[in-house]
Amino acid sequence: MDNAGVRRGIVIKDDWPGYSLDLFTYPEHYHEDIETVYIPHGVIMNRIERMAHYIMDDFGDNNIMVLCVLKGGYKFCVDLVEFIKVLGRNSNKYLETRVEFIRLKSYLNDQSTEELHIIGSQDLSFLRGKAIIDTGKTMKALLKHVETFEPKMVKVAGLLVKRVPNMAENLTDYVGFEIPNRFVVGYALDYNEYFRDLNHICVISKTGKMKYKV
Repeated sequence: MDNAGVRRGIVIKDDWPGYSLDLFTYPEHYHEDIETVYIPHGVIMNRIERMAHYIMDDFGDNNIMVLCVLKGGYKFCVDLVEFIKVLGRNSNKYLETRVEFIRLKSYLNDQSTEELHIIGSQDLSFLRGKAIIDTGKTMKALLKHVETFEPKMVKVAGLLVKRVPNMAENLTDYVGFEIPNRFVVGYALDYNEYFRDLNHICVISKTGKMKYKV
C-alpha cells in the first residue's frame, strides 16, 4: 500500500449499515440506545496494531512523547502505546515511550461547537525538543498550541476521520478508519459522557440521543 493509502486508513463507505446487534455482546442497558455495531472491537484492535507498525517504522531511533487527548482518546492511546511496546520488546528496536494527557471540549450533545476549550494545564513545555504522537480528537487549534512549545517532530494519529467538508485527513498522519459523517459512540467515544463503556464503535439511535440529551 502506498503512503496515501496508509494515511487514509480503512475506508467505510457511506452505505455501510453496520452489523446487527444480535451478533455481538454489549451492555444490555444500551439495547434501545444503539442501532448497529459499526466497527467491532476486534477489527479496531487489529487496525491499531497495524498503525503501531507504521509509527515504529517512521520514528527511527527517536523516543516518543505521546500526547493523549482525553476523554475520547484514552482507550485508543492506551492500546496504541501497548502495541508499540510489544513490537519493541519483540524486536531490536525499542522506543522509549512516555504519555501525557490533555483534555479538549468541543461537543454539545451530537453537535461540534466552534470553540475548542483546552481543559487542564496549558503549559506543554515538556514537549520541547520531543518527537510527539498526538492521539484522539485533534484540531488545528490544538496543533497550533502544541507547535508553540517547539517539539522536534509532531505526528497525528486518529482512530476515526469523518468524511466532512475540510475533513481532518490532511492533519492526520496515521488514520485508523475513514467513516461517513455519522455520530458514533463506544470505545471511549461518548454522547454526553454515556457509551464510553462500549467495546465496539456503534451508531447511536434516536432513542439514545433523546434519552441522554442535556
